Amino acid sequence: MKLFNILVFIFISINLNQANADEPSSWLKKEIDKILVSYQNSNLPKENRFLMIEQTINNNFAGAGIAKFVAGEAWKGASKDAKKQYIKYFKRHLALNIASMMQGYSNQEYELSESKIDNKNKVILIDMEIFSDTGSVVVTWRVKESKDRYFVIDLIVADISLVVTKRSEFNSMLKNVNYNLSDFNEILLNQNNESYQKIIN
Repeated sequence: MKLFNILVFIFISINLNQANADEPSSWLKKEIDKILVSYQNSNLPKENRFLMIEQTINNNFAGAGIAKFVAGEAWKGASKDAKKQYIKYFKRHLALNIASMMQGYSNQEYELSESKIDNKNKVILIDMEIFSDTGSVVVTWRVKESKDRYFVIDLIVADISLVVTKRSEFNSMLKNVNYNLSDFNEILLNQNNESYQKIIN
């Protein structure tokens, strides 16, 4: 499975019967349930389904921090306005990717482990094993607690980081505009608009 496909399976397949989940896992389950309720409602317009996904991503991913890391060297010389606009477009980019992959969702099963503390990196780790017809894969959520709530900072699949993968992907595009974040924002905006039309139509 491709990394983003796996991300989608994780993000929309939280086990509703896990009664003994710890606090971080319970938080994760609660947020995923919001997506499940909207996504499985066939009477809900596609625009509304996407807005639910986007809202959940914005509320629960450390979007600004991830966006900054993914931008790499382009971040350093960018203006304040360019950075602000880029963060906005990047958050939508993530939501659009997930929404696009959700179109292939078919109730995959999984098992969610209890969270563990990585004291060295000061992060919470939540392992999930996702099952498919061809086998299973283990995915690790990397979560941080800040201001009395949790934020997803990365996903690890087969030792491959989602955030690092996005940074490599974006670097190829940024290179074409000499790492000018303002110019890149125009490209990202156009991509987002095209992706959004495909999702709602």
